[in-house]
Amino acid sequence: MKTPKGFRFSVVEGGIKYSGRKDMGLIVSDVEATAAGVFTRNRVKAAPVQLGIKRIRSGKAQAIIVNSGNANACTGEQGINDAIEMSKMAANQLGIKPSRTFVCSTGVIGTPMPMNKVKKGIKSLAPDLGKYSLDDVAKAMMTTDTFAKLTSRQIDISGIKVTITACVKGAGMICPNMATMLCFILTDAAIEQKALKSALKETVDSSFNCITIDGDMSTNDTVLALANGVAGNRTLTSTSIDFKKFKKALNDICLDLAEMIVSDGEGATKVIEIEVKGAKTVSDAKKAAKTVANSPLVKTALYGNDANWGRIMAAIGYSGISFNVHKVDIFLDNLQIVKNSTTTAKDKTANRLLKKKNIKILINLHSGHNSSRVLTCDLTEEYIKINAEYKT
Repeated sequence: MKTPKGFRFSVVEGGIKYSGRKDMGLIVSDVEATAAGVFTRNRVKAAPVQLGIKRIRSGKAQAIIVNSGNANACTGEQGINDAIEMSKMAANQLGIKPSRTFVCSTGVIGTPMPMNKVKKGIKSLAPDLGKYSLDDVAKAMMTTDTFAKLTSRQIDISGIKVTITACVKGAGMICPNMATMLCFILTDAAIEQKALKSALKETVDSSFNCITIDGDMSTNDTVLALANGVAGNRTLTSTSIDFKKFKKALNDICLDLAEMIVSDGEGATKVIEIEVKGAKTVSDAKKAAKTVANSPLVKTALYGNDANWGRIMAAIGYSGISFNVHKVDIFLDNLQIVKNSTTTAKDKTANRLLKKKNIKILINLHSGHNSSRVLTCDLTEEYIKINAEYKT
């Protein structure tokens, strides 16, 4: 895994919820970085998210402190004070501005942060900077994830090699408009803040906002992008020749991470791509795809290798979009199982196809020229077990 120049990492065992594992991490840029962020659209926002939304307005960042085990959400004014104190402590240890330090938390909602443990952990993070990797940070922020999720790209910008690397955590409460997801994108490219913000928003819309595991939206979702310019390229703007190349690399990274999240869905055994085309509007296509992807009946049928396409039809029907109910076609991979809203009598063949780990469902509404794509997974007994026991 390639690491961008000018970034250092540290992790520590804080004992916030887990014992015997690292659960706090620190990412530091050697210089102030241009920054952009995207946050949850849930009206109930965790304290670190509220703080991050304010601080990202400066367009600058230098450090990210992250913890797992406690979300610091629904913790009132004390939660805000705790998030601010975490950033101040980390900033003081590093000798940087607290306003350039972002806090990200994930874990149980509604439980006060165990600040005695957190403070002790922060004191240990700064001295160990450079002894750990981004992979270590990715592991430290995992909750129900089963593996660390990282990816990287290198691109040439005017003869200079630039690296973009990112990590993400997320396996449950994953719904479009982000997820129970923390994502940190680091690059040594020099890029104008306005251009970085635009590229990040566009990328998130086509990647993290197009996945769903269980239809639940979290309180802590955060994507932060830091560009420190240490590579030494001429500063990219939205009109630069190489800006499209940068955007493509950023998009490829986030698509990789989005697919990793879906493949690691709590209890999931299959990754399912749902594409809706022939919709009257893009909004209709998205709404239909998300409705099918979030249907427990559809997801359990897919888990059971049951090509019960009637559940797909029903989900489209209650999605709230306008379409001709007599003209719907549905394909499972390349096999057409529904034509003009009626069966093609190929259910047995379809059932065999569902035994695969990667499945595509194509729905053609024949009502327009717009399309959308969503990634999801099946719904299993293990998902129920994990979430029934999450807090305990």
